[in-house]
Amino acid sequence: MPRILFTLFIYLLIALSSAQASEKNPQVWKLEDKEVPIPSGSSESLQNSLRAIEQPDVKARLRQTPKNRKQWDQMISERANARNTPLDQIEQMMSVKIDQTAIKGVNAYWITPTKASAEHKNHLMLYVHGGAYVFGGGEASVFEASIISNSSGIKVLSIDYRMPPQYPFPQAIEDTISVYQEILKRYESGHIAFGGTSAGGGLALAVAHKIKDLGLPQVGAIYAGTPWADLTKTGDTLYTNEGLDRVLVTYDGMLKAAALLYADGNDLRSPLLSPVYGNFDEYPPTILVTGTRDMFLSDTARTHQKIRAAGGIADLLVFEGLSHAGYMFDLKSPESQLTYQEISKFLKTHLHK
Repeated sequence: MPRILFTLFIYLLIALSSAQASEKNPQVWKLEDKEVPIPSGSSESLQNSLRAIEQPDVKARLRQTPKNRKQWDQMISERANARNTPLDQIEQMMSVKIDQTAIKGVNAYWITPTKASAEHKNHLMLYVHGGAYVFGGGEASVFEASIISNSSGIKVLSIDYRMPPQYPFPQAIEDTISVYQEILKRYESGHIAFGGTSAGGGLALAVAHKIKDLGLPQVGAIYAGTPWADLTKTGDTLYTNEGLDRVLVTYDGMLKAAALLYADGNDLRSPLLSPVYGNFDEYPPTILVTGTRDMFLSDTARTHQKIRAAGGIADLLVFEGLSHAGYMFDLKSPESQLTYQEISKFLKTHLHK
C-alpha cells in the first residue's frame, strides 16, 4: 500500500474509533452514592472537627436560597448580626489596633499590629473581605485582616467595599481601585499587597486585572485564599465536591444566586467578574490556598496554572480534607497556622525592600 494511502487509512481508523467512543461514552458520568471517610491524612484537629458535624445537606442548602430583594435583605441582616464581634475583642484577641476611617468615601479600617515586623516597616496590605460579594461587610470585614496583621506583623487596610443588592458590580472594583489610587500617594506600589479569601480573593485577582487595564503601577504581591475566580459553574470540583464541602455545600443555591445578584446582568465570564478568564501576563507574584474538599479547588488550581503559564510567580497550598476557607475556622489547627506562616513568608519575599 503506498505511504499516502496507508496514512489516510490510519487517520480513517482513528476517526472511526473516536466516533464510536463518543457514541458509547456519555458526556455526564452518573455515579451512585458512595461513602467518603474522614481523611486520615489531615490533621487530628481537622479530623475531629469533621467528626463533630453532620454531613452537609445539599437539598436543605438549596431551600435557604433567597428568592427576592426582601429575602436578601433579611439574610444579609441576620448574618451581619450573627458575626458581630466587637472590635475591641478582636483587638485583644489578635493583638492589633483597629481604627475606622473613610478613604475617598469608602469605609475602611486601619489595622496595626502590636508587634510590627521590621521587614514590613514600609509595607501595607490592602485587604478585601469574602462573603460571596453580599455578606461580610462592616466590622466583620476586619477578622481575617487582623489575623494577617498579627501573623505577618504588617499594617493592613481592610476595605469595606459597597455590595449588592444596592451596589452591584462594578462597585466593589471601583471602591477598591479608588482606595488604591489614594494609597499610592503614600506607598510605593511594590510595597503594597492585595489579599482576601473567597470573594475577597477573587476581587483581589480582578482588581489586579483592572490595575493593568488602567495603566496603574502594579502591586507587589497578592494573597488569594480559595478565590472565587470563576462565577460560572465550570470548575470540576464544583461538581465532585458538592456535598463534601461543608461550607459552600453546593453551587446551585446561594452561590449561583449571589453571582447573578452581584453581576447585575453582566457577562459572568468577564475577567473583572471571573478573573481566571483574564490575561495574566506580567501578573504580580501570587500565593493561593485551597483544600481537597473545597468546591473552589479547581478554580484555584486553574488560576495558579494560568499565572505560571504566563511566566509569573505563583505558590499553591492544598490541604488534605479542607473545605472552603477552612483555615479561618480553627486558628490553632496546623492547616491554619501553616497558611498564615506561608503568607507571611511570601509577603516578606516578594514585597519590595
